[in-house]
Amino acid sequence: MTHILALDTSGSACSVALWSDAGLLIGHEETAQRQHTQRLLPMIKSLLLEADVNMSSLDAIAYGRGPGSFTGIRIAAGVAQGLAFGIDCPVIPVSTLAALALRMYQPSETAQPAFACCLDARMGEVYWGEYIIDETHADLALPQGPERVCAPDQVAVVNASFAAGGSGMLVADMPAAIIAAAQSVSPNVQPRALEMARLAGADFALGRQCAPEDALPVYLRDEVTWQKLPRYQ
Repeated sequence: MTHILALDTSGSACSVALWSDAGLLIGHEETAQRQHTQRLLPMIKSLLLEADVNMSSLDAIAYGRGPGSFTGIRIAAGVAQGLAFGIDCPVIPVSTLAALALRMYQPSETAQPAFACCLDARMGEVYWGEYIIDETHADLALPQGPERVCAPDQVAVVNASFAAGGSGMLVADMPAAIIAAAQSVSPNVQPRALEMARLAGADFALGRQCAPEDALPVYLRDEVTWQKLPRYQ
């Protein structure tokens, strides 16, 4: 049985989740503004106790690699790296924007739109990415172009049919045409570890994992970071 622990500290909430290929999926989430470092490890301990899973039994540790709060994504990457070194397991970096798309996804018999995911990047910019959830494998978020950071008036939607979500939808300069064209707008939805665990499970099955030393945050603003993306095994 494969067990994957996921952590996310990319925004105001702190969340952890545990996934297994036997159907287990549980998570804890707390509002922890500026308290991620104090809350993350106790939350992990509580989650593993609840699931009756030992840390040494984990097959991989996933983390929200960004984009998001610079400090927050560094915390998640650092804790994932430290835990993975301790139990000698790989890490799985998961996009916060992809996790946001999966959280907005609602399985149904009708066709699903694309998901335009937008987080407030401060300094007059937003983090932007578009995803489609794979109809045959609901834990795969397929990117519709590269993630980027840009001014709100530079946002452009690739897909004609889309749902929009994330804190970036509330920024002052978000084009009204984008909001009007969306099938739905969910500005208060945030990335969380529960969806990251599901995405990580799909990545693990596809061999998309990397060594702990390659557990790096993705800032998008720093072009050097693009050159240091994790090397998958």
